[in-house]
Amino acid sequence: MKTFLIMLKTELKLSLRGMDMVLFAICMPLAVLAILGMIYGGEPAFEGAGYTFLEQSFGALASISICAGGVMGLPLVVSDYRSRKILKRFQVTPASPALILLVQVVIYTLYAVCSLLLLLLTGKLFFGLQIHGSPALFLCGYLLVLISMFSIGVMVGGVAPNLKTASVIASLLYFPMLIFSGATLPYEVMPAALQKAADLLPLTQGIKLLKAASLGLPISGVLLPLLAMCALTLVCTGIALKFFRWE
Repeated sequence: MKTFLIMLKTELKLSLRGMDMVLFAICMPLAVLAILGMIYGGEPAFEGAGYTFLEQSFGALASISICAGGVMGLPLVVSDYRSRKILKRFQVTPASPALILLVQVVIYTLYAVCSLLLLLLTGKLFFGLQIHGSPALFLCGYLLVLISMFSIGVMVGGVAPNLKTASVIASLLYFPMLIFSGATLPYEVMPAALQKAADLLPLTQGIKLLKAASLGLPISGVLLPLLAMCALTLVCTGIALKFFRWE
C-alpha cells in the first residue's frame, strides 16, 4: 500500500505538470457547460419537457473527461512506459508492472471524478442544473462508461507496437467520439444521417445511458446501450489480457 501511494503521488505530479489532462479532462467540459448554459440558459429541451436543454446534455458533458483519460491519456502513457522500458524494469523489482497500470487508472479516474463534481457544482450554482433521475443509477452508469472507455485505452496501449502507433490509434478513436458522439456537439441537434453514424461510436451509447439515468427516463429505453457498453468492456478487456505486452 505504501508503494502504491508513493507511486500515485509521483505519477500524479508528472501528470499535472504536463497539463494535458487538466485542459482536456477538467477545463474543456466546464467550458462546454458554460457555453451551453449561456446560449440555452433554462430553456426546456423541447416544448413541454420537464427538463432543460443543459440538463439533457449533462450526461454528455460528464463523459468528456472519461473519454479524454481513457481513450487518449491512458493508452499513450502505457505505450510510452513500455517503449522506455519502464514496464520491463518493474518486472525485476518487488513492485509488479501491473501496479503502475493501476496507478494510471486511478489517476485518470480522479480526473473524471473531479470533472463530474465541478460540472455538478458549476451547473447548480450558475445554471440551475438538476438531476431528475436516481443519483445511484447515474453513478452506476457513469462507472460502466468509465470502465468501458478505460478498457479501450488499456487495449490500445497494450497492443500498439510503439508510442507513435498508439497515438495514431488513440486519435482516430478519441476525436470522432469527442465531436460526433454528442459529448460536445449535442446529439439532438445533429441531422438524422449524422445521428445514425454517431450511433456506431461506443461513447454515443454510453452518453445515452448517462442521459437516461440523469433525466429519470425508463431503463427499458436504454437496454441496447447498456448491453453495448457491457459487450465493449468484455471484448476490449479480453483482447488486452490476451495480447498485452510488457516490453
